[in-house]
Amino acid sequence: MGETVAARRLGGAEIATSVGSFKKKRELRAAGIEVHALVGRDAAKTAERAKRGGIPHAFTNLEDALALRDVDIVSIATPPHTHAAIAIAAARAGKHVMCEKPFAANVEEAERMLDAARAAGVVHVLGTEFRFATGQAIATRAIRAGAVGAPRLATFLLLQPSLADPRGEVPAWWSDANEGGGWLGAYASHVVDQMRATLGEWSGLSASLDVVADRPAGFTAEDTFTIHFRTVAGCTGLLQSSAATLGPPAFASRISGPRGTLVIAGDQVSVTTASGTEKLPVPDDLASPPPVPPDRDLLVTAYDMMHSMGIDLAPFTKLFACMRDRILGRPTPPDPVPGTFEDGVALQRILDAIRRSAAAGSWEKLG
Repeated sequence: MGETVAARRLGGAEIATSVGSFKKKRELRAAGIEVHALVGRDAAKTAERAKRGGIPHAFTNLEDALALRDVDIVSIATPPHTHAAIAIAAARAGKHVMCEKPFAANVEEAERMLDAARAAGVVHVLGTEFRFATGQAIATRAIRAGAVGAPRLATFLLLQPSLADPRGEVPAWWSDANEGGGWLGAYASHVVDQMRATLGEWSGLSASLDVVADRPAGFTAEDTFTIHFRTVAGCTGLLQSSAATLGPPAFASRISGPRGTLVIAGDQVSVTTASGTEKLPVPDDLASPPPVPPDRDLLVTAYDMMHSMGIDLAPFTKLFACMRDRILGRPTPPDPVPGTFEDGVALQRILDAIRRSAAAGSWEKLG
């Protein structure tokens, strides 16, 4: 397969719903990957979205897309409870796979996805694109270089009102805890991956999952999470976020050690030591262009508006470019590195432990 692929431009198929179909199309294309097919549930909507995006094939059957010879990469941006079946089928068809987070419905599904990708020998990556975001990448590099000494305390806070209005519309799966919906999967996945990539593996955690806004009957997913964790290396951390708090947004991202404290504020990262505060420079390899929002007419629901800023385009382009180069056998930078299905399994194990802890009020050991 390598010789055939190397002789032409890589091609991809999007398996996506809603605004995700437009996001993935532009991210793949920005990385130099042709989009040959879009697969969705609704034939008419999928055909319309494919036509608007200049995608030649619109399918409601995954097998039709997998049969296309020019499709090398399958990009999965569907509800979490559908990921396993799609990823396993794609891997068995010899396609390289990018799967969005949250990775699966549970760790057992996640392990089957990893096993299928390993057995097929395909390149597999996890949609934790913010490893490539400028601020996070600078912070991870600085912590690994010893900027604060051995990390001992990590604090992350994000409070915002995106879903504070109970009438805010979200997809049916997003409101259903049994289908992987809620703020834990949507946002904690990113933050947990950030902490793992920067601080290392976790040894244990406790958590609560809460609902701040009044929700309609049948809405079973959380809009708020609080997670207390410890790493194997001895760092204690607190992650708290809500998508349903009225008032001005609040944000904090800090890592402290005996030598100082690192603070992330968007793309800006600073380190404060006994000598003062230094703003860290942006290396050329970690710089990103400004965000590019999606077309306004694509943003209809409260869920759509959570993707309105376009901050994921640049980091996801870098993720897909790294995936492309791995497929083509080209060298890739040692830092940042994309998450893989191995990271997906580790992430899912943590999410499962968070849900167990929230249900039982327990401290959950990991590893």
